[in-house]
Amino acid sequence: MRQENDYKQRIGKLIQTMRQGRAMTQQEMADALGTSQSAINRIENGGQNLSMEMLARISDVLDRPIVSLERPGTINFRIEGGHQLHGEVTIKTSKNAAVGLLCAALLNKGKTTLRRMPHIEEVNRLIEVLISIGVHVKWLDNNDLEIKPPAHLKLDEIDAEAGRKTRSIIMFMGPLMHLLDEFKIPFAGGCKLGERTIRPHLYALEEFGLNVDTTTGWYNCTSHPANPGKVVMYESGNTPTENAIMAAARTDGVVEIRRAAANYMVIDVCYFLTKLGVKIEGIGTNTLKIHGSKHINQDVEYWPSEDPIEAMTFLSIAATTNSPILIKGVPIDYLDLELLKLEKMNFKFSVSKSYKSKNGLTNLVDIQCQDASHLLALEDKIEAHDAPGMNMDNLPYFVPIAAQATGKTLIHDWTYENRAIYYTELNRLNARVELADVHRAYVTGPTKWRAAEVICPPALRPAVLILIGMLAAEGTSTLRNIYSISRGYEDLAVRLQSIGAKIEVLRDL
Repeated sequence: MRQENDYKQRIGKLIQTMRQGRAMTQQEMADALGTSQSAINRIENGGQNLSMEMLARISDVLDRPIVSLERPGTINFRIEGGHQLHGEVTIKTSKNAAVGLLCAALLNKGKTTLRRMPHIEEVNRLIEVLISIGVHVKWLDNNDLEIKPPAHLKLDEIDAEAGRKTRSIIMFMGPLMHLLDEFKIPFAGGCKLGERTIRPHLYALEEFGLNVDTTTGWYNCTSHPANPGKVVMYESGNTPTENAIMAAARTDGVVEIRRAAANYMVIDVCYFLTKLGVKIEGIGTNTLKIHGSKHINQDVEYWPSEDPIEAMTFLSIAATTNSPILIKGVPIDYLDLELLKLEKMNFKFSVSKSYKSKNGLTNLVDIQCQDASHLLALEDKIEAHDAPGMNMDNLPYFVPIAAQATGKTLIHDWTYENRAIYYTELNRLNARVELADVHRAYVTGPTKWRAAEVICPPALRPAVLILIGMLAAEGTSTLRNIYSISRGYEDLAVRLQSIGAKIEVLRDL
């Protein structure tokens, strides 16, 4: 322990010297890293553990290599797989809830404090956009985030490059239509999963008086806010529903939204808005009645819910590697169907009594995975649906599980044209994934996983599937360019190391 403390102090002193050599204050460095000044102080005094990812980010900010890290380049994982994992992991707060809450904070003229926010690339990109238009955003201790809009937003200075890296940017439309008569936002980016239409957003928002014209790379918006009384969602998508809810929140009077999505991130946005004084009836159902408030100005704090997709990730890791992992803080209401499917596949686990999340709303459990599972393929296909069906983002995690199961499984991913195609990348690790068409894949198991070198696909969930396969594969694998994973997971390598995974973070020159 003494050697470890000495090491942290030496690293901290090196960082302090390099920072001072660049005439940079602790606060300036904190702002560049998206953290707090007190965190920098702890780092420089050897009082904080540093992940490889954080050391890499510090190297980028200081423009100098630290320890064995080189200049900015592609970040890769090197994995020695084929080992059983042990220990416990606690689920972090939801990426999808976090990005919706960041957009919803624009509705509030007061100070919004979001507790224990995920420190991930998707959140960082939205923060960069918010800062560029004049919003005060500050990381506090414990990953808390403070947000305060200015009196007048500067949309002409929007960081288009950051905006184009995230599809969540489109959720700015609902709040901004109440703040500006005219504005433009960059085309939404994010994962490459095929044609993802924005029509459900536009059809809903035009009911509230927003008109959108597209030019190369931009959505040009003009707003004449109106109360439509009732809006029927063109598709029951999560982000279109959130956009409609945010538009309704500042609309004077009552708006009924029918065929709304009832997923966890939508519920989080609804509960956050109720803390701002917006009355919402039917939270968690497909019909919402929103009593809007034209003026919202409150200092408020909110705890986002835990991430069911991250919980499913670790369930998939446990099942694929046959590892007795304890997964703590699982939002059970959004995973009960997935657990039923796993039970029918002969996956062995036990579930604790439920308890409440920090927000006092989300029901959590702890799941103890067991290592005596002999997985069997389901006779029925596995597919996802809008709530109350299986979550769309959880479906991919059944692919490596099915590859480990005896028999043949049909995975029907009807939502995205390209996602099922990425499943065949597991064949590089000796899986047997046969594409029937762009939406359906047959997975035959069990698999004798084989180590390989693979470049991450440009989509979050498919990229993580390859990582899971590599954890199961004997030998040393390399997963290159893991940016797409960083969009949705915080310090994933460090957390996997904590349960015994042999994984290194490398940087190309």
